[in-house]
Amino acid sequence: MINKYRITIKNWMFMNLGVLLMAIGIYFFKAPNGFATGGVSGVAIILANVFPVLTQSVYMMIINILLLIVGILVLGKECGILTIYCSLMLSLENWLFEILVPLSAPLTSYPLLELVYAVLLTGVGSAIIFKCKASSGGTDIVALILKKHTSMNVGTALLCTDFLIAAMTFVRFGEEGISIDPQTGLFSLLGLFAKVFVVDDIIDSINLCKSFTIITTKPAAVTDFILKDIKHSATIISAYGAYTQEGKTVIMTVCRRSEAIRLRKKVYEIDPGAFMIITKTSEIMGKGFRDNTN
Repeated sequence: MINKYRITIKNWMFMNLGVLLMAIGIYFFKAPNGFATGGVSGVAIILANVFPVLTQSVYMMIINILLLIVGILVLGKECGILTIYCSLMLSLENWLFEILVPLSAPLTSYPLLELVYAVLLTGVGSAIIFKCKASSGGTDIVALILKKHTSMNVGTALLCTDFLIAAMTFVRFGEEGISIDPQTGLFSLLGLFAKVFVVDDIIDSINLCKSFTIITTKPAAVTDFILKDIKHSATIISAYGAYTQEGKTVIMTVCRRSEAIRLRKKVYEIDPGAFMIITKTSEIMGKGFRDNTN
């Protein structure tokens, strides 16, 4: 029970960290430069430029609330409490930044540098939120609705929605009328494609585990350490060496990166002559790792 509470608290801490990183990336780097790499923040940035009656954070909050209502009506349980929490917190934090740290211009005169920070901060934040089995709402909800009523998968639907939002930044609405702004548009499209890769890479990095294939003559001690200290199971296979014809035992197990360092060190302490194959993997399905229903 205590471990369950710890996991829940840790999950909420990471989720709030993800929301904070996204809010910093949006308010300090995306919004001042007009970068709209997709999502509700992108729509809010465009609306704030076209209709400056309301601020970007207020537009975000309004759109998120409307999409959440639609999501609950159309998707039911798929639009969970975590998505509601993250989307409202993202809008609230942007609104607080506007009050506490008002900005009238970009932080620097280097838009490419600011695009890099915008992509990294929002990309890492999104990946952390997805890892916590939540989302920041917005176009994620639109993608789920499209998935339910069309043949599109979530990724394709989300990319299409965000691409349209990013493409809209090629048009600038000002006091002199409508004009073309290729620099902001190109930066926004570049940021969109970069964010896709950043999110995928960060999620893979967060999920990264190590797969061990251990060939040893002392399987009992190695297995005992895996079961009692690492607290994972293992698969044991009887084998023999092709050259020596001696009997060997092959132990197969998987563990997280922090556990892998301990296991590798312990195996060599137990059996200096052990042969180990250690590979990286980010897709492990089963008990103790990722739920194969997700």
